[in-house]
Amino acid sequence: MRKMKGLSLLLICLLFLITACSGGGAKQAETPPATPAPSTETAAETPKEEPAEPEAEPVDLGGRVIKVAAWWDLKPAGTTAGEKARLEKIAEIEKKYNCKIEFVNVPFEEYMNKFTTSVLAGEPFADIVQLEYKSALPAIMKGQILPISEFTTDKNNINNDADLQTKYPSIGGGEYGFDNPTSIGLGLHYNRDLFKKNGLPDLQELYAKGEWNWDKFMELAKQATKDTNNDGKTDVWGFSGWAIDAVKHFTAANGGKIVDDSNGKEGLSDPKTLEAAEFVNRLYNVEKVVKVKSGNKTNWEETNTFKDGDVAMFTAAEWMLGDITFEVGVVPIPAGPQGSAETTYANTAASAKFIAKGVKDPAIVYQIYEETFDIPPTEEYPGQDYLESIYTNQEDIDMIREHIAGTGVITVDEAYTDYPTGAFIEDIIVNNQSVTATAEKYKQQAQAAVDKMGK
Repeated sequence: MRKMKGLSLLLICLLFLITACSGGGAKQAETPPATPAPSTETAAETPKEEPAEPEAEPVDLGGRVIKVAAWWDLKPAGTTAGEKARLEKIAEIEKKYNCKIEFVNVPFEEYMNKFTTSVLAGEPFADIVQLEYKSALPAIMKGQILPISEFTTDKNNINNDADLQTKYPSIGGGEYGFDNPTSIGLGLHYNRDLFKKNGLPDLQELYAKGEWNWDKFMELAKQATKDTNNDGKTDVWGFSGWAIDAVKHFTAANGGKIVDDSNGKEGLSDPKTLEAAEFVNRLYNVEKVVKVKSGNKTNWEETNTFKDGDVAMFTAAEWMLGDITFEVGVVPIPAGPQGSAETTYANTAASAKFIAKGVKDPAIVYQIYEETFDIPPTEEYPGQDYLESIYTNQEDIDMIREHIAGTGVITVDEAYTDYPTGAFIEDIIVNNQSVTATAEKYKQQAQAAVDKMGK
């Protein structure tokens, strides 16, 4: 019995010891629990990391020469940090693809003939060509230019960030043109020296207050036009320019188009065009506030008349300002009664890069060209170096970037053979014919010219 009691006592002590060692309380909290293995269901739901797709080996072009053409030299000059970086990138790309990138400079007067004859022969003279929209449109209608979708993929920068190359406005019903992102546009410039001398309000201040419109433009043009030396002759004028361009610009600023290539309609008889033509006619022939240096209102050379320094306001591209001797300012061309801030000028010289039908491996050509711009940015915004080389006032640069760039209406009436824009404006501005009657006179010819291209 004693033995059993002793054994029982031993078992009880052993049981107590085991319970104490495995019991709850503070000691359990101090011991971190083991991480449970995931169940089969949980493991199945956890996605496995896919292996990175190996980068494709660059295509070896075997020393092929890729030509990029324009009517000026497109090769980076190497004078700015950005140009130097791109030259280095071009050298890197040439090595990567075993190719040579050549920039071809063809005189403007020879350019389109060279393009057309080489494309018709099935051997485009360059792989990438700069073309004005009015020259590109006929080629597009004839199937001589490839749409962007045929030589880019969803991986190309142009279809994503578009900070290396960007799609330019549609033409011929599709996207064909591409080029560098830009911050420029054509505005109405004014001679700040003349404005200050004559006590006229600054146009940028008027624009900021929402007072810049056709009525204010006419008012200031009349105030600026005067005989300052009392010899009986006007020696300071309110405006100057090429009458044909002036009608196109004011039509765009009134929300109209001289011709609409998107729907194949002539625009001479559009009420917005008629209103613009009436306004320009008033400038020339009623209020007589326009300086005509050559004596011919429709002479293209009148685009440079403002350089004499005796004109208050004028339409001009920024590249035309290089040799002036006075301070300028810039604002958008004022909006007409039917216009808006969305469209402020006629982009009559719009151009971009295109790839012609017949170019070998166009996707590779485009990829290489796009990659040559993949360099660390050296400007705060596209075109900074260029704009700062033209304008000395930051206010003018800001005005262009924020209110003018991207507001051009691409105008391609010159693309249509026999389109009578010149005759229409000549009859109104030079021959003093009724605007409405003149539009009716040329409406049928204009539509026939549009229809002819579509056949």
